[in-house]
Amino acid sequence: MIEIKTSSVSDGEFNRGVFATRAIKKGELLHEAPVIAYPNDQHQFIEKTLLADYAFEYGINHTAILLGYGMLFNHSYEPNAIYEINFDNHTFDFYAYKDIKAGDEILINYNGEADDQELLWFDRD
Repeated sequence: MIEIKTSSVSDGEFNRGVFATRAIKKGELLHEAPVIAYPNDQHQFIEKTLLADYAFEYGINHTAILLGYGMLFNHSYEPNAIYEINFDNHTFDFYAYKDIKAGDEILINYNGEADDQELLWFDRD
C-alpha cells in the first residue's frame, strides 16, 4: 500500500517520502507507527541532534520518536493524510484524509490538524 521513494518536496539529506503503491480511499488506515516516548524534560538532549526535527508531541508530558514509516511522511498545508495518536497501542495511526491515487506522495500537516495553517519552524523567517 505504501513505499518509500525519493520526494521532490523534501530538501533533506535523503529526500525521502511516503508514496501510495495503489489507490487508497479516504479514511483508510495507511500505517500504524510504533512510538518511543520520552519525558519532555529530556527533549533538551534530542534538540542537539537531527532527531529534533522528527519528534512529535505525545500527550502533555511526553515527546515521541516514531518508528516504521512514521517519521518519513512529509509536510503539506494541504495534506492528503492525517494522523491520530493511539495511546492504548502506543502508535501514531495514519489515515487517508482524501482519496489518494497510486503513485501520489502521502503528505500530512505537521501542525497535527489538516486545516491548521500556522507556519512551522522551517517556514518562519
